[in-house]
Amino acid sequence: MYTVQFPKLGWEFHVDPTAFYIGDTPIAWYGIIIAVGFMLAFLYAMFSCKKMNINSDKLVNCVLVGMVTGIIGARLYYVLFYPGDLYIRDPMQIFNIREGGLAIYGGIIGGLLGGVITAKICKLRVPVVLDVAVLGFLIGQGIGRWGNFVNQEAFGSQTDLPWGMVSEGTQAVVNGPVHPCFFYESVWCLLGFVLLHIFCRKFRRYDGQVFLLYLVWYGFGRFFIEGLRTDSLLTPFFDLRVSQLVAAATVLAGVVLLIVFRNRTSLSGCGSAKVMAMNALKESVPEELVETEGDSVETAVDGESVELESAGEEADADALTQTESLQEPQGETEPASPEDENPTEPEEKEPVVAGQEERSETPVPDEPAEGSREEGSDDLDNGHQED
Repeated sequence: MYTVQFPKLGWEFHVDPTAFYIGDTPIAWYGIIIAVGFMLAFLYAMFSCKKMNINSDKLVNCVLVGMVTGIIGARLYYVLFYPGDLYIRDPMQIFNIREGGLAIYGGIIGGLLGGVITAKICKLRVPVVLDVAVLGFLIGQGIGRWGNFVNQEAFGSQTDLPWGMVSEGTQAVVNGPVHPCFFYESVWCLLGFVLLHIFCRKFRRYDGQVFLLYLVWYGFGRFFIEGLRTDSLLTPFFDLRVSQLVAAATVLAGVVLLIVFRNRTSLSGCGSAKVMAMNALKESVPEELVETEGDSVETAVDGESVELESAGEEADADALTQTESLQEPQGETEPASPEDENPTEPEEKEPVVAGQEERSETPVPDEPAEGSREEGSDDLDNGHQED
């Protein structure tokens, strides 16, 4: 049981690291808080699958593998940089994680490695999986840091700030109020989640951009927060904080890659509306264009055939009309006498004229047969000329 005080704020809390017992086995608040953070991160990832165009079943495989490799990485990171020789003298203590000793950067590295390998095996797009994963990390880190508060660990050096914290755990290391570093990192991670979530939904230009921004955001905050802590792991050969070195390296790598990929617009899920439209053109339009072009060609061919058929039908109809117009007047006029067939004889002059007068009285059809008129007039002219 700890009595945690914030003297200048007038706050006091009584904190028991053990939540309850199952038989003789204590269940720690630290484990419960970490589990809650993990579940919320998992639910967020599942919620994001549709918007990011990720197969949720395959992502579950990545999460499960990443969880196991994350625990392994967190423990190995801590053991590797542990200052004493405890794990050399008793290697079996490496597996005793109930006594603590999990490093967050080791967990991130291990979780990412396991998740990326599984994503490759499941044929998922790794960059977009990383974008979802780091947003889940920020949720888990923001909530999980309160487990450090319950255990009264991960605090900083002495401070005169109004929110300075005092407890039995801090007084064993520092006299006076200390920086509540767990609180700093929790706020930093949750704020980062809100900002990167909005960026992911509205402004993301390419898959993997949120991951790079996470490297910069978390690394920048962690670099300064780690500088305040009193329990930092140090490098074996230099008096340097390991997490500060890793944070600086991730910030540098993230900034460089953001500059290198500044013109990239490869997006497979939600993000900038403009870039989403561009990617829709790149991915969907070619197939539609091919189909459209094929349809247009077929339509053009069919249209040409229809036009040709229509033109043929119209030509046939015109020819039929002309034929009928040629036949109708001849059927209505009186048959020409044998003498009409021989216009050279002068006595046929009056019948021809009479026939012409009768023909002129014949009803004219809607579309007059010009050919019949011309033939009649030619015969008449020929008759007069030959007369």
